[in-house]
Amino acid sequence: MATEAGLDPAPDVPAAGRPVPEAEPELVERWRARGGELVDLLTQVRERTGGIAAFRLGPRPTVLVTDPQAVHHVLARQPERYVKRSHRARLLIGDGVVAATGVAWKQQRRLLQSQFTGTGMRRYEQRITEAARTTAGRWSAYARTGQTFDLGREMRRFALDTIWRSLTGYPLDDTTEGELASVAAVVSALPTLPTDASQAQEAVAADLARIDAVARHAIEAARGGATGPHGPGLLHVLVDAATDRAEYTDRLIRDELITLLVAGHETTATTLTWLYLLLNDNPTAREHALAAGDEGSSERRRALQALIHETLRLYPSAWIMPRHAAEDDTLAGYAVPAGTDILVCPYLTHRDPHLWPDPERFAPERFTTPNGRPTDQGSYFPFGIGPRACLGLQFALREATVLLEHLLPTHTVAFHSTPTKTAYGIVVRPDGPTPATLEE
Repeated sequence: MATEAGLDPAPDVPAAGRPVPEAEPELVERWRARGGELVDLLTQVRERTGGIAAFRLGPRPTVLVTDPQAVHHVLARQPERYVKRSHRARLLIGDGVVAATGVAWKQQRRLLQSQFTGTGMRRYEQRITEAARTTAGRWSAYARTGQTFDLGREMRRFALDTIWRSLTGYPLDDTTEGELASVAAVVSALPTLPTDASQAQEAVAADLARIDAVARHAIEAARGGATGPHGPGLLHVLVDAATDRAEYTDRLIRDELITLLVAGHETTATTLTWLYLLLNDNPTAREHALAAGDEGSSERRRALQALIHETLRLYPSAWIMPRHAAEDDTLAGYAVPAGTDILVCPYLTHRDPHLWPDPERFAPERFTTPNGRPTDQGSYFPFGIGPRACLGLQFALREATVLLEHLLPTHTVAFHSTPTKTAYGIVVRPDGPTPATLEE
């Protein structure tokens, strides 16, 4: 984590602003003694100290930011002052757009941005629909035979199929799916890998080799003109960029491809898994969504999107967003010296009872009723806000909505067991299998 990076001692506090309130050291020591999750410590710091609070895991304080106005200041108003320094997944995604910084990031984002808005999104509509239909066909077979399946794996399979079609123009085949299971393996391993870069690389070397082989084959096929039944995909845009942009080497194209694979399926699959687990505990939410309007109507689509948004409120795609103060600043009246580590935490902001009444309750109507949700900028940001907000926001919402349109009216999921723990890694996910059968 950014909080444990070996940084230089803090500079003097700038004159403007008062010191950020700091949690008592005993709180951190008790947390260390229990061996708790970081989210447990952050929850206690926020509850004891407030929406802008400091705590120490090393010689200098880290500032936790959950107050909506302060969140907006850090992520949207002053992104040049509060910067990304590194990404926990760099070992996997290299210099892809999520991990890139500075001029390189601006150039890479500019190339990709048009692919995820307006005309660009329409290019992927058919691919999303075909992936949803393929999943619906499998589910019909599961329902006929009574076959037990793992719901989390099904959601990963759908999301991976969707992004693979969008990248390459081809549907996901069994061999590629098997090889790309290494992506999930590396993502799951990241929080526990050694801090030494070479040791971490060695620990997942076999998985990285399989991922690189898939990427290399896909890039060579795209460069050779293979387009698949849906025509050229996003990978072709990257390959074409190499003709007049020297920075788009084979390595950078590989990094962007893997970045889009990870960002394009891991978060969506996890969100859909959480959604079905929440519906299992709140079955009337499904009934209300389907009763909101006829099939294909805007009313039903809006109700389905409310299910997705409420799931993302409870389990945001990025549960924590580290930043680093590149220069002195005053944040909501508090002095933030250059060099300070910042942790913006949508997971805690989304569960703040002052913003979200009864915050632990799954209540999709928050997103369909007037005044059902707070209007403060920075109160709801599962994909981030500001210039570094997730490029694939509309893509992710669209694919999740289309899948629910295909599955929710025809099948009810009956879980045999559900995970009892939550894992807080790159994404916040259910920690365990999700075996289930289907009822028509």
